[in-house]
Amino acid sequence: MVKTCTRCLYTEDHPLGITFNEEGVCSGCTIHEEKDNLDWDHRLLDLKKIVSKYSSKRAKYDCIVPVCGAKDSFFILHTVINVLKLKPLVVCYNKYFNTQTGIDNLARLRIAFDVDFHLKNVNPKIVKKITKTSINNFGNPYWHCLAGETVFPVQTAVMMKIPLIIWGAHQGLEQVGMFSHLHNVEMSRRYRKDHDLFGYDADNFVGNFDNLTEEDVINYKYPAFSDIESIGVRGIYLGNFIRWDTYAQHRQMVDMFGYKGTKFSRTFDTYDYADSYVYSGIHDLLKFYKHGYSKVTDQACREIRFGRISRKQAEKIVSFYQMQQPEYINLFCKWLNIDERSLYFAINRHRNEKFWTQKEPDKWSFKKKFTNKIKPAIQKLNYPNTIKDTKEEYITIGKGVDWPKYSSKKSIDWIDT
Repeated sequence: MVKTCTRCLYTEDHPLGITFNEEGVCSGCTIHEEKDNLDWDHRLLDLKKIVSKYSSKRAKYDCIVPVCGAKDSFFILHTVINVLKLKPLVVCYNKYFNTQTGIDNLARLRIAFDVDFHLKNVNPKIVKKITKTSINNFGNPYWHCLAGETVFPVQTAVMMKIPLIIWGAHQGLEQVGMFSHLHNVEMSRRYRKDHDLFGYDADNFVGNFDNLTEEDVINYKYPAFSDIESIGVRGIYLGNFIRWDTYAQHRQMVDMFGYKGTKFSRTFDTYDYADSYVYSGIHDLLKFYKHGYSKVTDQACREIRFGRISRKQAEKIVSFYQMQQPEYINLFCKWLNIDERSLYFAINRHRNEKFWTQKEPDKWSFKKKFTNKIKPAIQKLNYPNTIKDTKEEYITIGKGVDWPKYSSKKSIDWIDT
């Protein structure tokens, strides 16, 4: 029988690794308890002491802040500029799967915070070759996004000799309690490869499917140790020093800056990945095929831990959403120049027989029970300023919308930590 946490919905099959105490509580829930026990005012002072070493009146930039058109980008940048009083260089990797909402959010972010902004565009022909390879060999269409988002800030730090990179929360800490907040874990090359990239670095693509070359993957290669050490590049996570609560932070960013969310069929959370047609779609479906759970499980476990929904409510919510068909599959196939049947042939090869049974060719059944009905448990979680992207095309690049009344200079209350 699969061991499941007695508080949240994570099981022993979690790909990041997870442990359980004698009461059957997972390590993620145990570490989450620190959020209610640590002195966050003191932790914030510790953070200010760390970053003060990098603040300089002479330098144009004190740090690098990676962003996108979703996730915690607004909150991170707000913290860096308005709380820590730093001068950031903002960088963004272009995923090519951009929604109009994501493009609009990036426009709001650039104008609201009045920052210098560097956007990384990799040749789309190369990106498509890498995407085909990563689907075929690793069962993941999002490798280039994760690789680009985690390496472009480091490459920029080395190139421009800016030693400090500031990230949001650490995935391993937030989901499975891989570390304590007190460990002050920092960015590392090894974690990137082993967990962010599922053990596959850029070199794994060379000479592989689609005949990729060294030149093709050069944009995804991590800088040399010697270059990083000579500049002293380090990446710190705000989540170690601030009581991280993605839902509450997004709500604050909606009120302060007009941050927008997007509705998708496979999740109730409209804020996390509002900028990507693929993440909550085909990428999430493959996660479900390989690991027996999807992103909505991560989001529901988060809400259980913060006490906003019960475990029983979460079970019904997850059971409903994870069985929904992803949208925009045809858009992805059109971009990649393949037909849907070829795509499903490739991704079905990655179904994990621990969770799926093949009844007949092209017909599979999930081994766990699921429901097509959902009670309004999630309705008490309000997701304002959310739209449905109906323009079914990837926005490769765009200026976004005209800037409304929102401004980072307005007087606001700091989020309750």
